[in-house]
Amino acid sequence: MKHLLGRFLASILGQNKAWWVEIKTSQPACTYYFGPFDSEPEAHAAKGGYVEDLEQEGAQNIQTVVQLCSHPEQLTITDEWDTPVGGFSTPAFSGQP
Repeated sequence: MKHLLGRFLASILGQNKAWWVEIKTSQPACTYYFGPFDSEPEAHAAKGGYVEDLEQEGAQNIQTVVQLCSHPEQLTITDEWDTPVGGFSTPAFSGQP
């Protein structure tokens, strides 16, 4: 409850920043954002699980950064969705037209 109240007050006061885990991979060429987290230690603690999932999916050259920032516009960014897959030009969940 304390964290929820803190986020609510921060949004009212214009402090929309939170801790996010940014993960970049070279294969596939993607940038992923995971969060928001209330603290830097909380984000670091969660980071390993995300990296492990990406490794199991075959991602290569995984680089991670924990940062305090505003909510990213997109949670997954890739150029690979420009190529139609399964008859769709972009995934339905991407928020792109």
